[in-house]
Amino acid sequence: MRNHEPRTATVDRSAAVAVTAFPLFILAGTVVAFIAPEPFIPLTDHINLFLMVIMFSMGLTLTVPDFTVIAKRPTPVIVGVVAQFVVMPLLAILVAKVLGLNSALAVGLLMLGSVPGGTASNVIAYLAKGDVAVSVAMTSVSTLVSPIMTPALMLLLADTRTGVDGAGMALSLVQTVLLPVVGGLVVRTVLNRWVDRISPVLPWLSIVGIGGVVFPAVANNADRLAEVGLIVFAAVLLHNVCGYILGYLTGRLFRLPEPVNRTMAVEIGTQSAGLASGMAGRFFSPEAALPGAVAAVMHNITGSVYAALARRRPIAPAATGSTDSASSTSTGAAPAADTGSTSQPTIS
Repeated sequence: MRNHEPRTATVDRSAAVAVTAFPLFILAGTVVAFIAPEPFIPLTDHINLFLMVIMFSMGLTLTVPDFTVIAKRPTPVIVGVVAQFVVMPLLAILVAKVLGLNSALAVGLLMLGSVPGGTASNVIAYLAKGDVAVSVAMTSVSTLVSPIMTPALMLLLADTRTGVDGAGMALSLVQTVLLPVVGGLVVRTVLNRWVDRISPVLPWLSIVGIGGVVFPAVANNADRLAEVGLIVFAAVLLHNVCGYILGYLTGRLFRLPEPVNRTMAVEIGTQSAGLASGMAGRFFSPEAALPGAVAAVMHNITGSVYAALARRRPIAPAATGSTDSASSTSTGAAPAADTGSTSQPTIS
């Protein structure tokens, strides 16, 4: 592993800087798109392409050994993925009813709760001294099953007045999520050394892709965002924070180690906001894309706050010793050492 330490440190620094710069970049772009929307509106025609770039970048960060975590420690991965697709959609419905969201915003929030994990969750888990191996496995599994789970949840839970094209949504997720992720994994497997060289660039590539999804969503809804911005902000924040709390409590309920509990909080509370915004705008209405657009900024701000708070809480030696990967994350070691994997945390 010593030969990989300089590269790992470089990638870690790049990812850490990216997760800090990400909300600033998205926030600045959102403000510009809100004030001067015209230049961003043509990007609407390329949202699928941007989504594919995001997911392909994610696939490039994965390796086959990442999936061995599922075989070695299936309980936290299975519990986390199931909880994510149960807790977040139901929370979206509850928050929408409590805040009285209109049907467009409610379905957009439900879409946000029904997409897989992402948006820097692996980096946040790493910074929070969580179990990075479990984080990568959860993100990977939730992403791979999303072409089935996301349309099924939308068909099951969306308001009956809201038409849901389940088949079209599933096909779109296969094209924009499943195939790019698998393609990235294949490229990583075949051209591992080449991908290692460009690994520090991948978080930034994802950031640009998410901006390409979020900025046109804001530009197309500038007038409407001025009217409903505050309620959307409150809904996304409440949904996100409650997801963190319930995610952490899920880990505690199943008596999982503390590093895994921290990862549960991050993975369950943090969704692939860019994907949610793009899918909601395509299959429902431009206004439905707003919760995902706001979440693209919000999730990374709250994630950074959570990581800073979590790092202040020491992890007992017994907790770190109960899981192989936890020991490396709790001592600040590079996440690549967690399971012998070469993958790195990334914006996804």
